[in-house]
Amino acid sequence: MYAFTLERPASVADAAKLAAAGGKPLAGGQTLLASMKLRLAAPEQLVDLGSIKELAGIKKEGNAFVIGAMTRHLDVGANAEIKSAFPALAWLADHIGDRQVRAMGTIGGSLANNDPSACYPSAVLGSGATVVTNKREIAADDFFQGLFTTALEDGELITAVRFPIPKKAAYEKLRQKASHFPLVGIFVTQGSGEGGGVRVAVTGAGNGVFRHKGLEDALTQSFTPEAAAGVKIDAGDLNSDLHASAAYRANLISVLTQRAVRKALG
Repeated sequence: MYAFTLERPASVADAAKLAAAGGKPLAGGQTLLASMKLRLAAPEQLVDLGSIKELAGIKKEGNAFVIGAMTRHLDVGANAEIKSAFPALAWLADHIGDRQVRAMGTIGGSLANNDPSACYPSAVLGSGATVVTNKREIAADDFFQGLFTTALEDGELITAVRFPIPKKAAYEKLRQKASHFPLVGIFVTQGSGEGGGVRVAVTGAGNGVFRHKGLEDALTQSFTPEAAAGVKIDAGDLNSDLHASAAYRANLISVLTQRAVRKALG
């Protein structure tokens, strides 16, 4: 391993100063540390966020859950209130990667990295959540900006995510067995966020998480698997790689949306 310095700030303000000066924030390390081992990333300074107590925890505020950025996947999946009021979110967190990943990975790290096949971005976009930073609040529709790209500015750190609790929701995915990332994942909600309509977020299929307007329009008219099945999914902008063709991913979007709606209807 090459030389680097490790800073352990005790406050968000101190961490933000270090990040603004060029330090690389370290959350769960599930992507960053692996990239460093492969020499794909070589930061000279790491800013470990693990000692900042205010960044971890789960609380219910009105009709929303506020989850701290350093909250581990395992803690979200095991939280009794989330399992009761928003089971789709708990199920998603409880099925990310394997147990070792869930024990270390954090929601803030996942969102800041914005891997095009990550699960959490679909939950944030699919539920119309709000990303809270040390500087502002960012709506989910404005936060994700493409492949490994977000609206975060230099020195800006995610501190929490506010999830409105939907009337109905479900997450379905087909895992790629070697990596455990989804080939395609679908997060569907009804009655979430402003307007209370239907949101359908897709991960794993393109160059970043995205909403599918055709499915949302059809499910707004009729929240049924049959309505989802009637929507033609265009494969033109979808990924094609050694794991699956664009056409296969297009079919998965349709099939998994039907399953998610069926699960949401319970």
